[in-house]
Amino acid sequence: MGTAAATALGSNKVNRRLTFVRWVRRTHGWFGLWGALLGLMFGFSGIWLNHRATLKMPLPDQHQAQTELALPDPRPETIDALGAWLQKSFKLDRPANSTRIERARLVPWAERGAGQGSDARPLMQPERWTLNFGGPNKVVQVEYWVGNKSANVRTTKNGFVATLTNLHKGATMPVPWILLIDTLAGSMIFLSISGAILWWETHRRRTVGIAIFGVAVAVTMALAVGPLQL
Repeated sequence: MGTAAATALGSNKVNRRLTFVRWVRRTHGWFGLWGALLGLMFGFSGIWLNHRATLKMPLPDQHQAQTELALPDPRPETIDALGAWLQKSFKLDRPANSTRIERARLVPWAERGAGQGSDARPLMQPERWTLNFGGPNKVVQVEYWVGNKSANVRTTKNGFVATLTNLHKGATMPVPWILLIDTLAGSMIFLSISGAILWWETHRRRTVGIAIFGVAVAVTMALAVGPLQL
């Protein structure tokens, strides 16, 4: 009776283990399928960005143009009003992705105290507004010094590779895209954990695997921490 109970207990334990392994394998596959396309895109663009940063490679399919845009009279009094006018002028579907206001301040040489007499009125640099429009394939950046009659417009048109890199970095992308990338990041975390679980449950030569994992961790830490100590 005791032997039969022990055998049944062991059989139940094995069945639970097999059920768990099958669930992890099935879920691992579905998560991998969800992120397959985005993973390919991020892998390709990541390799490009990695080598571009190291070898100083420019983006070959990126074209820039710079022009001066005359502002209406009267000129917009706020950055939001300027953004609405620019969106209408450029016939854009979306408002500015980001805006920035740099407050008026002393000119650099006045801040250093050079060229200013004791009774001279300090020279002030006017307020500067910067607005960014567009998406990963085209970016329109507008720079306006408050008080000027025109604004500087820089238009960047991206080809296939440059567009992929902007998607990778999330540049000028809306909130839904950012949330989508968050799901991919979560999938990668789950795939890493589930992959380790599957390996542990389906391989008997665990000592070799632990040694490989330890060497990988040591090399990664050495390469990551080394530059921080320079």
